[in-house]
Amino acid sequence: MYTNLADIDARQFRALTGLSHAAFDKLLPSFAEKYHQAIQERYQQTTRQRKPGAGQKGKLEPMEQKLFFCLYYLKTYPTFDVLGDRFGLDRSKACTNVHRLCPILIGTLTQLGVLPKRQFGSVDELAAAFAEVEQLLIDATERPCCRPHDPEKQREAYSGKKKAHTVKNTVIASTTRQILFLGYTVFGSHHDYARLKAELPPDGDWFAQFKVWVDLGYLGFQKDYRPLELHIPYKKPRKSKANPSPQLTEQQKEANRQTSRIRIAVENAICKMKRFNILVVKFRNRKDKFVDDVAAMAAGLANWMVTPKNVATT
Repeated sequence: MYTNLADIDARQFRALTGLSHAAFDKLLPSFAEKYHQAIQERYQQTTRQRKPGAGQKGKLEPMEQKLFFCLYYLKTYPTFDVLGDRFGLDRSKACTNVHRLCPILIGTLTQLGVLPKRQFGSVDELAAAFAEVEQLLIDATERPCCRPHDPEKQREAYSGKKKAHTVKNTVIASTTRQILFLGYTVFGSHHDYARLKAELPPDGDWFAQFKVWVDLGYLGFQKDYRPLELHIPYKKPRKSKANPSPQLTEQQKEANRQTSRIRIAVENAICKMKRFNILVVKFRNRKDKFVDDVAAMAAGLANWMVTPKNVATT
């Protein structure tokens, strides 16, 4: 069990939690406040006689151990048997602590204002949320999941692009690598552009005041939406008898390079999310909605890492 976190060197600490010591220390007070608030709310909703904090003390008693435990799970994604062994817990207690502490972390990231938006009820709501942003970078991120037992869900989860069963999320980021919007998790057979249209229906002027950068997975964007500016790479022409060796012109290739230099920021933002191994290896958990919760936590922590006051320490 990791007893004294200060003794873990900087590189090892980042490898175990995804954060630096300084970023962890800045996150801890808000996590502790949210934890005590949740305990108090739970106490008020029950008829138990003991006051909060009474009774047998758990293995993760110091608050920094609770936050470290939660981040360790997201970063390394061990089985509950391994997680319990690392922290001196039974496998069932390791599972219980994960599902008890992760909502606390989500609440903490929400309170700090780094959790991305998940949905918008109107165009005005989106405009207000992105008021300080001029350019939006749109992409989707895909990650492997276990093969569902239900045949219909198997077909829905199968991604022809990845040749595997996956889940995916729409991501809208800024040029500063801040994740502004994270769509809800869906199975991998859904097309990237179809998901965007489901989350932000084209009947509204969602992007009228923004310069938008997308990849070729969003062909048709200009027809369905009316952005202030749209930057999308040129697509190589199809091969035909009239054009047996299709090529982009030098001007088109240069334009694509310029687009990529801007759009790479959304890839970097997704890379920050996937610093947490729970979004990289095959997702094993069966608890309802947890597959979506881990994406939200990873996005919130990615935003915490690129927050100006934390950049120098992450």
